[in-house]
Amino acid sequence: MVLRTYRYVKPVSASQTAFQIRGLTKVYGTGPGQVHALRGVDMDVRNGETLVLLGPSGSGKSTLLNILGGLDGPTSGSVVFHNRDLAQASPQELTRYRRQSVGFIFQFFNLMPSLTARENVELVTEMADRPMSAAEALSLVDLGDRMDHFPAQLSGGQQQRVAVARAIAKRPELLFCDEPTGSLDSASGVQVIETIVNVAREIGTTTLIVTHNAVVAGIADRVVRFSNGGVLDVTENTTKRAPRELTW
Repeated sequence: MVLRTYRYVKPVSASQTAFQIRGLTKVYGTGPGQVHALRGVDMDVRNGETLVLLGPSGSGKSTLLNILGGLDGPTSGSVVFHNRDLAQASPQELTRYRRQSVGFIFQFFNLMPSLTARENVELVTEMADRPMSAAEALSLVDLGDRMDHFPAQLSGGQQQRVAVARAIAKRPELLFCDEPTGSLDSASGVQVIETIVNVAREIGTTTLIVTHNAVVAGIADRVVRFSNGGVLDVTENTTKRAPRELTW
């Protein structure tokens, strides 16, 4: 069953949207073993908003994020980003899209242990068209004094903030965060969420955060709840919470 009960305050015009998603499905496998990860998702993502995708494991939120990020393709449906349907893009076009427009932050930091924080960020800036310096990116996440430390010399929260710096150093239009606090304790997780919110505001990204932690939804402009591969509802946050007010 596809769950699509919307509670938009008002329709979103095409000029206000980063993504227009229509009829999106994703099926893995064939025959009786098929897994329907997405079941006809329809939604819009607004330019410049912070959107939290909330739901239990297996509900489809990470699959959607991977498709929006050009890491995977849908089985059917359309994903229109600034008048381009990513579902029809070639591998070369998707590579260019990821390099130019998207910053990724994952649950696991994926830092190179033999490189310093500065050098980990420079891995991205060397491929970007208009990057900020690694020093500037690390300063934005309050790690200006730890640039020459190796990952093993940093706490888990600090390593994730290096990952945030790496994601934003190329000045992406889109920032995609998949369970960014999933491997952190509450205090470190709050610091990381605060960092993401602050840098997203600083560089003006459209930000999507996937999480199963309902507390994180308090910082969003809107919250999309997923269940069984579909959108259960979309709600506006009339009163957003500051990240430092969160606890779990």
